[in-house]
Amino acid sequence: MQKVGAKKGLGQHFLNDANIARKIVSSLDCEGVRSLIEIGPGTGILTGLLLQDQFPEFTAVELDKESIDYLRIHYPEHAGRFVFGDFLKYPLEKHEGPIALIGNLPYFISSQIFFRALEYRDSVSQMVFMIQKEVAERIAAPPGNKTYGILSVLLQAYYDIHYLFTVHEHCFSPAPRVKSAVIRLKRNDRDRLDCEHSDFHKVVKATFNQRRKTIRNSLKSIFLNLPIGSELLTKRPEQLTVEQFAELTRSLRKLNP
Repeated sequence: MQKVGAKKGLGQHFLNDANIARKIVSSLDCEGVRSLIEIGPGTGILTGLLLQDQFPEFTAVELDKESIDYLRIHYPEHAGRFVFGDFLKYPLEKHEGPIALIGNLPYFISSQIFFRALEYRDSVSQMVFMIQKEVAERIAAPPGNKTYGILSVLLQAYYDIHYLFTVHEHCFSPAPRVKSAVIRLKRNDRDRLDCEHSDFHKVVKATFNQRRKTIRNSLKSIFLNLPIGSELLTKRPEQLTVEQFAELTRSLRKLNP
């Protein structure tokens, strides 16, 4: 079978550096993990290493049928582990937790994959992803940083985030136009925010969508009643911590039942 061709429509940039592949796999903390899911295995440079670890439950989800056929031919004894499908629609609930996710993600859907993982935050204990460097920096950014944004707050609410290392364009085929980075997210000890996640998401999104405005001005068109005298309303969204966003969300819900 011929080598799999990268498909522009799927955002495929195949990693071709074995040393980087080993660094990515070694970044995964296997302790306590019951199920491991690789997203977008492509030609299997990570897959071969992950299969060597003999995880009791390993699954690779791939939207490219050509890649699936390639992997099933090269790893016939593991053919049943390769699932043809869209991870954004894949039923993670069928796997026993804790679940770890790993993969070299297409740039254009990386944010959607993070949001999907957040839906299963009680089961997904860890993620190790290679993504666009700019997005990795944004996710790991602390409050007060100009790149701190929606994804930063929502993910940091439930995960400890570590920017691990940068990957140069020449490590891929075809080479992307930007640098990549590997990032690790591990579930933190926060079970809940003492507010509804949907409310929290709404407040975070509304404020960052107008990040140059004060929080008061961003929220006054959405909520009829705002907490009088709240210092948080005088700030801009990048100045608030996760805990302060949760505090603001609780106040807003009490005033707007």
